[in-house]
Amino acid sequence: MSIGDDGGYGDGRGTGTGQTRTRLPDGESDTYGAPRRARSGLSSRNLITVVGVVVLLIAAIAFANRGGSGNDETGTGSGDSTKDQAAARPTAPTGTKPVTGKTGGIASGFPQTEQGAQSAAANYVVALGSDGMYNAVRRQEIVQTVYAPAVAAARKGELDKTYANPAYLKQFGLKSDGTAPEGMTFVSRANPVGTKTESFKGDTAKVSVWYSALFGLAGAKSQKPVTESWYTTTFDLQWADGNWKVVDFTQKNGPAPIGRDQAVASADDMTKAVQGYGGFTYAR
Repeated sequence: MSIGDDGGYGDGRGTGTGQTRTRLPDGESDTYGAPRRARSGLSSRNLITVVGVVVLLIAAIAFANRGGSGNDETGTGSGDSTKDQAAARPTAPTGTKPVTGKTGGIASGFPQTEQGAQSAAANYVVALGSDGMYNAVRRQEIVQTVYAPAVAAARKGELDKTYANPAYLKQFGLKSDGTAPEGMTFVSRANPVGTKTESFKGDTAKVSVWYSALFGLAGAKSQKPVTESWYTTTFDLQWADGNWKVVDFTQKNGPAPIGRDQAVASADDMTKAVQGYGGFTYAR
């Protein structure tokens, strides 16, 4: 659910193995009429030496072109600098210990760093895309935790108009209090795939999160089965009260991959999966 309110065969003559061969007179020819020629003169020992040198040369070239790994990896060309490579792998693990604190059930205590901003954004996508947004009490906790104090009240009012609207809930098959009908399990879960820093200035940051979202009702008689969607949400973050907070965001669809030809899970299997598999605390 959107969080925005919505070798070759040779010539057959052998390869000079060092065995004794009988030479025919120069004027004779083989079955196909081609005159026989003297051996080229390479002994097996010399041939092995040549081959060995070639193999070592190829290995040396391959090793030189492969480059290193980790933070020391470099390459050739304008797009292979260390900075460009880091940008191409924005969610590579850093070894930084994940946060251990929680506020309102949401990970908190992110460091005032670029990586901390990315971690906060990923966790905020999960919170804002959760089924908790459809519960009045839980929604207030999420808004107070995620949004900056200066915008939290206004944002809560806007969200209440959407998530507490019976007509809005009805289109998803939910009851007026945001719960699922009897025998159904409501699914609303965001699954971040990666994050990217768009800008960072110490106490402000702009971070994009690419994620998939599961949304729908799991159950044998569901008319709104669980489906998958893809979004990219970009957060404007501000350092406030010792944590990163959201002051604004934009959202767009995709990029969405081509779905594999897999059997759709039964309603029972989907229900068990949602109830049996918990979420993660996301950290760079």
